[in-house]
Amino acid sequence: MATNKNQHFVPRCYLKPFTHDGTGKAIRVFNIDREEIIEKAAVKHQCSSSYFYGKNERLEAAIQMVEQKYAGALRRIRSSSYNNFLAEDELILKRFWLLQYLRTEAASKRAVEMSNDFVGLAGADTSFNLEIRDAVQIAMRVFAENMEVIDDLKACLIKNATELPFITSDDPAIFNNRWFKSDARHRGSTFGLGTSGALAILPLCENIAFIAYDPDVYSISKSFGVVKTKRKSDIHALNKLQFLNGRANIFPGHKYGSQELREEYIACKDNRLNERHVLHYAVLDREVGEYKRYRVVSKPEYESHQEALVHSQTLFPNPKAWPMLLQWRKKGFGMVNGTGVGCVRRSRIDDSGGPSFEKMYTGF
Repeated sequence: MATNKNQHFVPRCYLKPFTHDGTGKAIRVFNIDREEIIEKAAVKHQCSSSYFYGKNERLEAAIQMVEQKYAGALRRIRSSSYNNFLAEDELILKRFWLLQYLRTEAASKRAVEMSNDFVGLAGADTSFNLEIRDAVQIAMRVFAENMEVIDDLKACLIKNATELPFITSDDPAIFNNRWFKSDARHRGSTFGLGTSGALAILPLCENIAFIAYDPDVYSISKSFGVVKTKRKSDIHALNKLQFLNGRANIFPGHKYGSQELREEYIACKDNRLNERHVLHYAVLDREVGEYKRYRVVSKPEYESHQEALVHSQTLFPNPKAWPMLLQWRKKGFGMVNGTGVGCVRRSRIDDSGGPSFEKMYTGF
């Protein structure tokens, strides 16, 4: 039986650097729906739910172990003398990022919404519908079986040398793909954790962020795994990813001016996605020899049919700008005159492994 009833899907050790005076007790909250700022909200009530992971003591212990390793790495990284991104800390942050990406309430709700829409479209009984706790359990299993999926990405720390702080949210582990989104030929398809051009981003505190990137596509000029930026545009670009990805709440820390915070959110408000997936339905059109041709229809009930295909596409926010520190690699993989040509899995990923979260929920 799990010992903790109030289980956090964004742990307190992660939120602590963004709390008042770093005490971990009270935190500043910007509520997205109401566009209101709550100056001192109790951390213990943020990003948590009663038995969110269920009542399995072993699962709770495994999650706590990852969090404890992260807390230790964060203490080292925040030290003023830390100027060399250690391989051990890099691996810890990659593991923590993946766990955080999979386990939030927002991630679970996206999985539930996609799965249940698929069940409804297929005309299956509602007994096949997925519940939040089911999605959480699946996500934890995916993490355990595929925790090395982003190990091939290069990683570095971004040190913020501006007066504008990094912010975070209730869904802080950003996954996106600038290369994929730069090519119009990818419209209608999606990308996964193993796709070329992957980006994994996580703010660690107000002046440090973590980024992992595909080195065959991107380049970041760094020294000993650390890149320092004095460009406020870089910080704005990274913060807007939180505004686009957060589900209900942003945690801006105590340095961000209230008016500037609202203006930053309003500037990218229209770019937020109301839906994070779309299902495409195609009915059998005709058979030509050994091949079958399918035709996309807007709704399955519009035409009578006996055979159909359903394709699920995960949608990711499309930021208006990317940080300048993230450059295209010259003569990088899949790049011709700065344009991506096709979407493939990174060659360093072993495709013979277990199912990925994307394969399970986006058909990738």
